[in-house]
Amino acid sequence: MKLPFAEQAIIPEAKLRDYLVSTNHPIGRHKSVFFAALGYNAGNWPQLEADLRSQHLKSDAELGERTEYGQKYLIRSPLIGPNGRQANVLSVWMVRDEEQVPRFVSAMPA
Repeated sequence: MKLPFAEQAIIPEAKLRDYLVSTNHPIGRHKSVFFAALGYNAGNWPQLEADLRSQHLKSDAELGERTEYGQKYLIRSPLIGPNGRQANVLSVWMVRDEEQVPRFVSAMPA
């Protein structure tokens, strides 16, 4: 199945720039090493957003955990970074109960 309303997905700048590719974030700095190997960093975080939209959001999703806030979806798919390297990435999305549009939660090595 495809992520519902994927073309309208919300990907907050702070989740990418200040978390996933941040070398200073207490948790994100560990993920930043993985994403740096693909060529992503705090200076080119818009490329990560574009690649998530053009690569990940076109892949199939699976139902994840249902929480008190809404339904999570998981996408496990290769991601090709700006340096041409490829790795399997798990991205997590949530559709809140009162909304239809998915929101980016996180991404990590798959």
